[in-house]
Amino acid sequence: MKTVGILGGIGPESTIDYYRLIIAGYRAQRPDGSYPSIFLNSLDVNRLLAWMNANQLSEVTDYLVEAVEKLARAGADFGIIAANTPHIVFGDLQRRSPIPLVSIVEAACAATKKRGIRIIGLLGTRFTMQATFYPEVFSREAIRVVVPGEDEQGYLHEKYVGELLQNVFLPETREEILQIIRRLKEQEHIEGIILGGTELPLLLRDETACGIPLLDTTKMHAQAVVAELLS
Repeated sequence: MKTVGILGGIGPESTIDYYRLIIAGYRAQRPDGSYPSIFLNSLDVNRLLAWMNANQLSEVTDYLVEAVEKLARAGADFGIIAANTPHIVFGDLQRRSPIPLVSIVEAACAATKKRGIRIIGLLGTRFTMQATFYPEVFSREAIRVVVPGEDEQGYLHEKYVGELLQNVFLPETREEILQIIRRLKEQEHIEGIILGGTELPLLLRDETACGIPLLDTTKMHAQAVVAELLS
């Protein structure tokens, strides 16, 4: 049996969802009562955010490399980062990692392509929305990624860091984010939304909003993990 190593804690609540989804997905395909083998290395999200704010991406990479090396020494066969934003350094991390890594962006792209979506909205932290790692991967499949305007990005980032990462989920924040989705649908003609922050599905629990699908990156990533565990 393969073992997955999870770089979690970024943030803690979504890491709990990862754990539950991986176990549920595994057991659905292995009805013999067995459970998957999982190692978890819980990281300090505040350290990562401080480096991100200072654009010290080499420190982010070094921290993640050290963390994945611990998982490899413990016996993990492959690893994941249980968050979107740190994928800004995924390429460098993958090159230095002693074990294979399953990308949340690749998993999201495969699921988007399967749905036949060609224009997709992206919500997440400011780092995720302004970075190129989503558009680069999706462009290989001729899928255009659309992000909110600058003011909307500022609002989303503030609420993500100030509320969602602190386990605060307010109905008024949900309504404001739905307004952003509605505008993107009406003005940018998006056909779906990538919830590109693993706390966002904890606030937006429905599978659709404003008549378009909400693509849960936590769920899609967990499904990719299960497929790798069973491969």
